[in-house]
Amino acid sequence: MSHSLRTTDDDAPRSPLLNWLIVVTLVTVVVAAWYLVDYYMRGSSEHMTWYPPKTPCNLHQGACRAALGLHAEMTFRIDETIEISSPMPMTVELEGVEASAVTVEFVGRDMAVGVHRVELEEHGDGVFRGEGRLHAGTEHVVPWRAQVIVETDDGQKGSWFDFDITRKT
Repeated sequence: MSHSLRTTDDDAPRSPLLNWLIVVTLVTVVVAAWYLVDYYMRGSSEHMTWYPPKTPCNLHQGACRAALGLHAEMTFRIDETIEISSPMPMTVELEGVEASAVTVEFVGRDMAVGVHRVELEEHGDGVFRGEGRLHAGTEHVVPWRAQVIVETDDGQKGSWFDFDITRKT
């Protein structure tokens, strides 16, 4: 009987590049698994549901409305003329939903201008009020989006309202 010495690919050492790729793949899988577990295990208060505004809507002309589910509705208005660097008193009125907090976030639609966040104060009967102020850079017209976020027992609900501010010349 003769025995031959055979080598297989299993006996060959792995290249350092292959070891590095295995480690990167394992780290990616662990991070993805952590993200999925975190996403699905969060409480309902962390969940955000966006509802489109009812159209047509022009905050320069008056209040804007949006449904917040089947039996809830929100009205958002800026109570004075919308101008750059001027105080903007705003009101959110809720119907059919209880809220623990209401926040308005102003974000630039076409440019990075940061987030201007205004926490509104509760005034009873689903009415929340606050005051914000927007600044603009060098642009003549700045397109903004007001994102109204309502904190409820069922999670966060919100809508958005687009408007422009024109710099006075």
